[in-house]
Amino acid sequence: MGVFFAYVIFFLYLCSRKGLRNIFGHIIMKEISTKKLLETIIEGIRNRKGQRIVTIDLRKIKEAPVEYMLICEGQSNTQVSAIADEVDDFVRTNTHVHPLSVSGQENAEWIAMDYGTIFVHIMQREPRAFYDIEHLWADGKVTELPEIL
Repeated sequence: MGVFFAYVIFFLYLCSRKGLRNIFGHIIMKEISTKKLLETIIEGIRNRKGQRIVTIDLRKIKEAPVEYMLICEGQSNTQVSAIADEVDDFVRTNTHVHPLSVSGQENAEWIAMDYGTIFVHIMQREPRAFYDIEHLWADGKVTELPEIL
């Protein structure tokens, strides 16, 4: 019986560790609103001069995989990678939320970040024009945010 409680205490300790929060990301998401998370992600993108920021509100689409998609663009592989790193760091620092997954960092033409209720697409101009995600999800409310100089 004592060994069982030791395992439970050890498991709870592991769950509280920062490195394992990705596994329980959906639980962490409950701590802040999706709107606050969206605003924090946008601020992180703007910190690294991300351009042509577009949000797509998908909450009224029953089949949508997330509540929001956020799309922005960088001028080079280096900038796309820097934007993704800043979003990750800025969101972690300000909300303690970690992305559930990140892909595309190898070539940094298109990096996708999954925050559970929000997908973030950070793309270079050519892939963004080719895949035209805004058009694919045009049934949602598409909002282009003003550029901040």
